[in-house]
Amino acid sequence: MTRTILESKTKTVVIGFDEPFCVIGERINPTGRKKLAAELEAGDFTTVEKDALEQVACGATVLDINSGAVFSNKMAEDPRYADNNFVEPPLMRDLIARVQAITDVPLCIDSSVPAALEAGLAACEGRPLLNSVTGEEERLERVLPLVKKYNVPVVAISNDDTGISEDPEVRFAVAKKIVERAADFGIPAHDIVVDPLVMPVGAMPSAGRQVFTLVQRLRSELGVNTTCGASNISFGLPNRHGVNAAFLPMAIGAGMTSAIMNPVRSQEMEAIRAANLLMDHDANSADWIKLAKVLEAMKEGASFAEASAAAAASTGRGRRRAR
Repeated sequence: MTRTILESKTKTVVIGFDEPFCVIGERINPTGRKKLAAELEAGDFTTVEKDALEQVACGATVLDINSGAVFSNKMAEDPRYADNNFVEPPLMRDLIARVQAITDVPLCIDSSVPAALEAGLAACEGRPLLNSVTGEEERLERVLPLVKKYNVPVVAISNDDTGISEDPEVRFAVAKKIVERAADFGIPAHDIVVDPLVMPVGAMPSAGRQVFTLVQRLRSELGVNTTCGASNISFGLPNRHGVNAAFLPMAIGAGMTSAIMNPVRSQEMEAIRAANLLMDHDANSADWIKLAKVLEAMKEGASFAEASAAAAASTGRGRRRAR
């Protein structure tokens, strides 16, 4: 049975067909978050630390760390800051150091810059998930050697040099190509987590069915775990959380084993907890009962993040203990 093993210094998380759904928290990402990018440019990691703790409290078992910041002010002073190869490697190291100091969950190192990926791998304790490789030839040749060198699993995104295809057969073929090329490097299929690319259902009515079919094929034919950017399915639609909350259990039922998503949303997390329960991935209904207590606290006026943080504080969940 396919098991993708991630580790922090003290904790192991398994992504697998017979495991609870793995929630990879997406919020530590300055892309499209001007306030966060400005804070990082000023050397302020307050929001990063807050996001890390909240996401773990709300149920993230892995945290994605994305270093794709644009430092506009520094760029005006020093042209080197226009180069992501200059900006991202040291920023990635700093982000990982800050998050590892206060949480105990494994990390997902996320960048389009190979030098930033390697900087993150060198700084990371345990066995992180690398995000990502694609079917593009240059990307395969740059990233797969890092995966092999550091013995880590990798997210494989199903696009190649021709771009992102709307044809699910093409996306499956790209995923198969990546798995086969990884095997040439001695990287096993259980260390490949395929993202079949979720399209917005508002623009492509068949997007949901496409993903469910792709996930089933990736599991049965390639034997790999899967992930996605969960909120892509609802892009451009009203009531996005309702669409996301319906999509996630259906994807889980089709065999999807993880998602990169915002866990600080009660509607989506309630749907995932219910899916875990119904898939027999919640022993003694323990996580469902814990969530019920959090939802009860929300009736008294607490936000999901506040109620989850209070519940986590009572157990010490997710926070690195002081030595």
